[in-house]
Amino acid sequence: MSFSWIDAYWPLLLTGAWQTVSLLVISVFFGFLIAIGLAFAQVSGGPLTRALAQGYCTFFRGTPLLIQLWLLYYGVGSLLPMIPGIRQSLFWPILREGFFFAAVSFTLNYAAYEAEVLRGALLAVPKGELEAGRAFGMSPWRLTRRIWLPRAIRIALPTIGGEIVMQLKATPLAFTVTVMDLYAVATKVRQDTLLVYEPLIVVTVFYLVITALIAGTFRLVERQIPMRR
Repeated sequence: MSFSWIDAYWPLLLTGAWQTVSLLVISVFFGFLIAIGLAFAQVSGGPLTRALAQGYCTFFRGTPLLIQLWLLYYGVGSLLPMIPGIRQSLFWPILREGFFFAAVSFTLNYAAYEAEVLRGALLAVPKGELEAGRAFGMSPWRLTRRIWLPRAIRIALPTIGGEIVMQLKATPLAFTVTVMDLYAVATKVRQDTLLVYEPLIVVTVFYLVITALIAGTFRLVERQIPMRR
């Protein structure tokens, strides 16, 4: 095996790694915020709100992420230029890039899965703790912010870590919409040098390192925030 090609491709590898990590961070951050709203809509919303949230989760969890990504990129992406003035707007440099559609697709997909995790965690919070908060005169917003949501997140913490790792492993799909992520760089190296295994080994090591960092971070957080009984 030969890894001498790294000397020529290391700037591109760094760019690909940055793209991969950026997709992961953006989709997890914004997806988690959306998931919180979807989870509460299913647990404490009205019939219509609950039905809409459940429909959202069913659609995004029931269809392949690759299809969702292509529907956005090749469907919505092909319609955007038809909007008057969109090409002259400040947002066009972002909207024309595959990275934007990949980030949106990954965010919406992650939100659906995380919403189901949080929904179960919200229902798992001991009702006695919520009743105690109400007895102290907490408003619904304060009760949610101080007791219900933090306890639910703590309950779901191991699963959240696993979902983030799964999201990381989904990022190579961005390659299919012209995003130069790490897997796309490995593909370019393979095409240029005819080396098959070496670029994939580098990508594998990168994903293993990021996975280990995520797992280690969540284990550390779990030790710092012990489960109350």
